Amino acid sequence: MRRREWLGGMAGALALGRTAWADCACALEPEPEAQAAGVAATGASAAKSPFDGVGSKVRITEMKAIGVSITPQSDRPYVFVKLETNEGLVGWGEATLEGKAGAVIACVNDFREHILGADPIQVEHLWQSMYVHSFYRAGPVMGSAISGIDQALWDLRGKILGMPVYKLLGGPFDARGVRGYYHAYAGTREQLLKLRESAHAQGVSCFKMGLPGYWEWLDRHAKIDRAVRQLAMTREALGPDIDIAVDFHAKTGPVVASVLVKELEPLNLLFVEEPCPPENIQAMARIARRSTTPIATGERLVASYGCRQLIEMGVVDILQVDINHVGGITALWKVGAMAHAAGISMAPHSCEGPIGGIATL
Repeated sequence: MRRREWLGGMAGALALGRTAWADCACALEPEPEAQAAGVAATGASAAKSPFDGVGSKVRITEMKAIGVSITPQSDRPYVFVKLETNEGLVGWGEATLEGKAGAVIACVNDFREHILGADPIQVEHLWQSMYVHSFYRAGPVMGSAISGIDQALWDLRGKILGMPVYKLLGGPFDARGVRGYYHAYAGTREQLLKLRESAHAQGVSCFKMGLPGYWEWLDRHAKIDRAVRQLAMTREALGPDIDIAVDFHAKTGPVVASVLVKELEPLNLLFVEEPCPPENIQAMARIARRSTTPIATGERLVASYGCRQLIEMGVVDILQVDINHVGGITALWKVGAMAHAAGISMAPHSCEGPIGGIATL
């Protein structure tokens, strides 16, 4: 085929493609009455959505971020998100971020232009529009704001479709494998024995405790030995039938963490949590390679993108992403799928307020 003939054929194909696309667009274009069903965002004209006529006729008319303190002295107020609609339906979510309530509330309000006038059915579209809305990607403040809005969107989605959210996500799972645990806040063997009795009575078979003491980036072996002895006393008091997990809270440096995790191996811990800051992936990988104790982390991570490298490098054994920080139900579901494909366990972190706890379940 000559070059001129080939170009002519391509031009014809492109013209045909434009015609076919125009026909398709006409077929998908909503009826005028469907377009008229859109509700303007609080008095202002909302931009025409590419999803008009495809989702629902429900539109979000108001979004509120509400700070709630249980006591006047509380330094960790809850942050709840409330979405109101033109149909009278209300959706609730939680965006609690410890110590940053004011920043999260401001960030929730910053997303008003993306949410007001929108169809709550389009959860994924709205999630992406919030996540990529600016040059900078989400950190913990933005991640928490998105989390609260996303939970409220799912709440509305379920109410619009007349179905609980767990059914929208594929139905119930067998919850018999879900384990609860006690916090082992006890300083003596006698106190631990009482905790063990209480745990047995309630069917609890796991305790979690923090790493004792304050740690420098590099610390003394005598201090490490004291911490190991204290944890060994806990293991002896609780007995072999109760699992123990130790949360480092990422307050140790990689060198100290590596030594501690290795020294604690004889205690057969269920896992060690955040032995170093989770963003230090290479250090976390070195700790994981030197020990047989499972590594857990994730409560500070945002979106599936924040978990990808940990999963790909085989650094983490248990992912603990928090539904109030990671990006809500949408992000938690994606991280769960990634973990499942990689053979990694999920233990979602949830220690803030009631709405996030319910959404996690």
